[in-house]
Amino acid sequence: MSLLAPPRLQAAVAPTASDTVAVQSCTQADAATVLHRELLAAPLDARGIWLDARTVRWPGAPTPTAGERYVVYGNPTGSLRLTTGGPVGGATDTVHLEPYVGPLATATAAQVRHVGAGVTLRIPSSRRRPFRATGQLVLAREDAMGRLVEVTGTQRALALDALHGPLAQPRTLGAATTATATTFALWAPTAQQVSVCLYTANKARVLPLTANAGSGVWQAPVAGVRHGVEYTYLVDVYVPGVGMVRNRVTDPYSLALTANSARSVVVNLQHPTLVPDGWGQRRAPPLTNATDQVIYELHVRDFSVQDSTVPAAHRGRYLAFTDTASVGMQHLRSLANAGLTDVHLLPVFDIATIPELGCRTPEIRGSPDGETQQTTAMDAAAGDCFNWGYDPLHYTVPEGSYATNASDFAARIREFRRMVQALNGSGLRVGMDVVYNHTSASGQHASSVLDRIVPGYYHRLDATGRVETSTCCANTATEHRMMAKLMIESAVTWVRHYGISSFRFDLMGHQPRAAMEALQRAVNAAAGRVVPLIGEGWNFGEVADGRRFVQASQLSLNGSGIATFSDRARDAIRGGSPMDDGADQVRHQGFVNGLGYAPNEARAIASTPGADRAALATAADLVRVGLAGSLRSFAFLRADGSTGPLSEIRYGGSQPAGYVTSPGEVVNYVENHDNLTLFDINILKLPANTSGEDRARVQHLASALALFSQGIAYVHAGQELLRSKSLDRNSFDSGDWFNVYDPSGLTHGFSRGLPPRRDNAASWPVMQPRLANTGLVPTPSQVQWTREAFKDLLRIRASTPLFRLPSADAVMRRLRFANVGASQEPTVVVGHLDGRGLANAGFADVLYAVNVDVIDHEIPVPFLQGQPLQLHPVHRASGATDTRARASVWTPSTGLLRVPARTAVVWVRE
Repeated sequence: MSLLAPPRLQAAVAPTASDTVAVQSCTQADAATVLHRELLAAPLDARGIWLDARTVRWPGAPTPTAGERYVVYGNPTGSLRLTTGGPVGGATDTVHLEPYVGPLATATAAQVRHVGAGVTLRIPSSRRRPFRATGQLVLAREDAMGRLVEVTGTQRALALDALHGPLAQPRTLGAATTATATTFALWAPTAQQVSVCLYTANKARVLPLTANAGSGVWQAPVAGVRHGVEYTYLVDVYVPGVGMVRNRVTDPYSLALTANSARSVVVNLQHPTLVPDGWGQRRAPPLTNATDQVIYELHVRDFSVQDSTVPAAHRGRYLAFTDTASVGMQHLRSLANAGLTDVHLLPVFDIATIPELGCRTPEIRGSPDGETQQTTAMDAAAGDCFNWGYDPLHYTVPEGSYATNASDFAARIREFRRMVQALNGSGLRVGMDVVYNHTSASGQHASSVLDRIVPGYYHRLDATGRVETSTCCANTATEHRMMAKLMIESAVTWVRHYGISSFRFDLMGHQPRAAMEALQRAVNAAAGRVVPLIGEGWNFGEVADGRRFVQASQLSLNGSGIATFSDRARDAIRGGSPMDDGADQVRHQGFVNGLGYAPNEARAIASTPGADRAALATAADLVRVGLAGSLRSFAFLRADGSTGPLSEIRYGGSQPAGYVTSPGEVVNYVENHDNLTLFDINILKLPANTSGEDRARVQHLASALALFSQGIAYVHAGQELLRSKSLDRNSFDSGDWFNVYDPSGLTHGFSRGLPPRRDNAASWPVMQPRLANTGLVPTPSQVQWTREAFKDLLRIRASTPLFRLPSADAVMRRLRFANVGASQEPTVVVGHLDGRGLANAGFADVLYAVNVDVIDHEIPVPFLQGQPLQLHPVHRASGATDTRARASVWTPSTGLLRVPARTAVVWVRE
C-alpha cells in the first residue's frame, strides 16, 4: 500500500483455519512479532515534516538547483534500499515533488511555528490523491541522474490530522457494548491490518476489523460479546527503524483491565456489579466559586498503609476511605468540619510501575543518618507496592494495586466509586491528579500502548524525529487532534462515571491552551456544572515561550478561568528555589525561616545584615503579591517606594510577579508532593538552635500565609502534621519508608536515614548532621499543636468570603495592605479586608497580620484608627490552639496593632 492517504476498505471476514498464526499472536508471550525487518543498516532520522496531506518541509535542506529533484519513496514493509550515490531501490510508490513558495493556511502555519526554515515541497496538484498513510516513507534529494544525494525519514502527524482528524474526532472509540453485541473501534490510520483478539473460557479467537477510508478507524460489531469479555488488538504496522511489525496491544480507550494491564475488558460502567449501593444518590458538596476551594493533596497508599486502625485488607487501598472510624478518616472529617473542601488524589489511573500482583514492601532498619535505609528501599523499588504514579499506562482505568483484588476488573471500579462515595459523605469533593502530558514509555517498549498503534503520532517529536522527554518521560502531543480527543474523553469519563469534581494537571504548560479550554467545556457539559481545573503552568522544554502553540502556562491562561500554581509567594516564603542543592538549600533563607532577622550559620557567613534586610523587604512584597491573588492589576506601595500594578514587580528577574486576571486562576501553596516538605525545608534553613515549638510555629505561619491569600488554597497531606520525608527531595519511588504519613502524630518521618542517593547525594553533607540530631524529631504534642492550629486557620478562612473573593474587582476594592513602602517593618505583613456591602461577609472589617520575627512588633494601621476591633471568634474560643495570638493587642485610639513574635492573628469588627 502507498502512504499518506487512507488505507483501503477491508471487509471483515469470518476466521478460518488460516488464522492460526493470528490466534497464536493473541496468546504468545511476546507482544510483538517482526513480520518483515527493515533493510536499512541504521535507522534514519525523520527531518522531513509533513505540514498537511500534500506539503512537506525539510528544515535545513536547500532549494533544488538545476537538475536536482526531491522525491518521496514508499514501501509497505520497510524494503527500501538507500545508497548514497546510487538510485533508490525497492520503491512501490514514487512521487516527484514541486517546490512550494506560497503561504500556508493560517491553521497550518500556527501548527508548524517550531519547524525551522528549509525547502518546502508539495505533491503536484495533477496527482488526484496524496500519499497513503501506511508503510515506510522517505524524502530524498537526488541529482539530475537520479542518484541519491541525501535522504531522511518523515514525520506524519500533521498530515494524519489533516486527512483523518475531522472524521475521526467525533467517532466513538474503544469497546462500546450493548445487550447483544460489542463494537470495537480503534484509530490506526497507518496500520495495514487490525484484528481483535477475544478471550473466553481460556481460549482465544481473532476477528479482523474493517478500515474506514476517511477516518482511519478500524472497527467491527461482534455479536455475543458482552460485559466482562477480555480483548486485545493485533495491529500490523510499519515501525520506522524496525520494519513491518504485528503488535498485540491493549485498547488506549480501555475502561477496564485485567491484572497488570495484560488485557482490556469489555465493560458497561452502569453494570450492576460495578455500582455500589447508594451510588445514584451520592452528591458531592456544592461549590459556589473556584476560590472557595481548600484542597488537600493526598496519596492513596500513604493515607492508610501504616494505619493500624484500618482493617489489614484495606490498608493502602481505596476501601480505607470507607473505614469511617479509622484515625485517618476521623482526621479528614475534622479537617472538613473546619473548612477543608476537597481531597485531590495523586494519580489513581492505571500506573505502569506498580506491580498489581505480588508487590513486596521491604523491612527497613538503620541509624538516623545512615545509608542503609535508602539502599534497602532503592533495591526494592522496582518491585515494591509504592510509586507516586506519574507514569501512566492507561488513562481511564482505576489503578489495580489500590483495589483489594487486582485480578477482578470489577473490584477496582466498584471500590474506586466507594472511595468517592465515602469522601463525599464526609463533606469533601474528590479531585484527581492527571498526567496527560506524557506516557511511561514509547516506541516498541512493552509499556507503550499509543506508539505501538500509530508510531510517531501520539508523542511530540524533535527536529530529527526523536520523542521529546522534557517532562521526564515520553512527552505526548496534545496539539494533535487524536491525542487531545483521548485526553478530553478520558477526563469526561472520570467526571461522568466516577464522580470526580475537579482535576489537577501535571505539567499543564506542555499542553495547548485551546485543548485545555475544549476539555473545560466538555467536562462542564458532562457534569452539568463548572469542573475546576488547576495545573502546573511551568514554561520550559521544547514548547517554552509558545514555540509550538499557545500554551496552558502561567502567562498564557489569562481569562481562561483555568488556575495555575504560583511560585511567586511560595519561593519568597520558603526561600531559594526547589532546584537548590547542597549548601544552597541552607544558605537561601526565606520570609518565614529567618531571612534578615534570624540568620542560620551558613547565612551569617554568606551575606551582610544590610543586604539581607533589603532581600527580606523584597520577599515581603512577593508575599503580598500572593496575598493579593497574584493579580496583574492590583497595586500597593512597594519597598522601593514605587507604586504600581503587580505585573510590574519582577519575579526571577524577568517574569511578572502578578500574572493572573482573576483570583480563581491562581493556586497558593507552600508545600506539595514535589521537592522537600516544608518541615524539611525549615530543618535546613532555620538556625540550628531553633526550638521544636518554634519550628511548629514557623510551619503554622507559612500555612497561614497560604490560607489568607486570595485565590485557591492548596495543602499537601501532612503539612498540618509537620510531615517529613527524612529530607528526601523527590520521594516518587522511595517507598513507604520515606513517605510516612501519620495523622495520629505518633510516627514521624524525620531521622529515618539519608534519603535516596539518586536525587539527594549532593546534599548529603548538609543533611547528615541534621538527621543525626534526633532532638529535631517533633514530639507528638508539637504535631498535635500544629494540627489543631491549622484547623483554626481553616475555620478563619471559612468564616468569611473576604478571604476568598471571586473577582479581581472585589479584591482591588476590598483588600488593602498596611506596613508597606520603604519604612515598613519587613518581618510583618498586614492586610485589611473591607466587608461593608458584601452579603454574608460576617464582618465589616477583617485585619490580619503575620509576624515572622523572633520578637514582638507594633504596627500602625492609621486607616483603622478609632475602629473597635476584637480578636476573631476562633481566637477567642475556649478551644483556640494558639494562645500567643490572644496576646495580640489592638489599640483603637492610636491605630496600633501589637503582634507577638512568630504569630498569625486576625482581628475583626462585627
